[in-house]
Amino acid sequence: MARPRIALIGTGGTIASLGRGPFDIADYATLNRVMDARELLAHWPQVAEVAEVRPIPYRAVPSTALGPAEWIELVRLCDQAVAEDPALDGIVINHGTASLEETAYFLSLTVKVDVPVVVVGAQRPSSGLSSDAGMNLANACRVAGDPRARGLGALVLLNDEVHAAREVTKTSTSRLQTFRSPDFGCLAHADADAIAWYRRPLRKVGAETAFDVRGLASLPRVDIIYCYAGADGAAVEAFRAAGAAGLVSAGFAPGFVTPGLMEAMGAAMAEGLPIAASTRAGSGRMFHTTRMREAGFLHADNLNPQKARILLMLGLTVTRERAALQRMFEEY
Repeated sequence: MARPRIALIGTGGTIASLGRGPFDIADYATLNRVMDARELLAHWPQVAEVAEVRPIPYRAVPSTALGPAEWIELVRLCDQAVAEDPALDGIVINHGTASLEETAYFLSLTVKVDVPVVVVGAQRPSSGLSSDAGMNLANACRVAGDPRARGLGALVLLNDEVHAAREVTKTSTSRLQTFRSPDFGCLAHADADAIAWYRRPLRKVGAETAFDVRGLASLPRVDIIYCYAGADGAAVEAFRAAGAAGLVSAGFAPGFVTPGLMEAMGAAMAEGLPIAASTRAGSGRMFHTTRMREAGFLHADNLNPQKARILLMLGLTVTRERAALQRMFEEY
């Protein structure tokens, strides 16, 4: 059976990092030894047994150094990879786990190529004893080469599980099973004998969305307001002064905020600033409550705050009309 043709776009992260020795699985970042895509494939030559992989070096950094500008560049790199190799079966992007879910969700909404895009990371560096890096990389290539992965938006692969970018989040600082989809579970398992698929997400992705960022240099600024007992409106005013085009409320579950925040957010929304209401709970959807609707909030469905931010940023590249923005939260 022919091996799938895969492009590997390297951004760095723990998966591409090297430490001082096999037991250095915590302080390796202080060495700043991060491999590019070519070096990563050379370190894990076993990957060639499951796929024919073409490396595309891009960055060799922790994912804390990646943000909207790099996300737009990654969209362009995906276009370029397919244009240069029309026979390509899929794209894998190695990435640090800190912001992996955010990059993956952005790509899921914006990448227009028709091949699967799989974002992969690791919890232990490639030099660590019992590292998950090599197996994750190989499994990501297997998933990217699977025709059943097409049309699902960007996917996330770690710990033998395939997750939808919209649904997955990092749930543990160091455990190998950190990436979970709290409300719905994974889409598939990367088992030894096959990629075993069990469900498909329904929300719009990729070519189905209204977003085309390839001609943009930047995205509108959207900030997240984290709610806590006694919070006042200082953060709202600070972010507005910094030029925020929108805000996301990480409220108490199921989405309420303190009186101080409600007053400041209400004033901001009355002046036309869109604010999407999410929760800090990590699971569960927002309700269409009378209180939140009358206050003027957009409701973020079951998106966590960091993903609600991404969708609002993208929405603001298309419209500022509240009803249209709300439809995006219901469709994407």
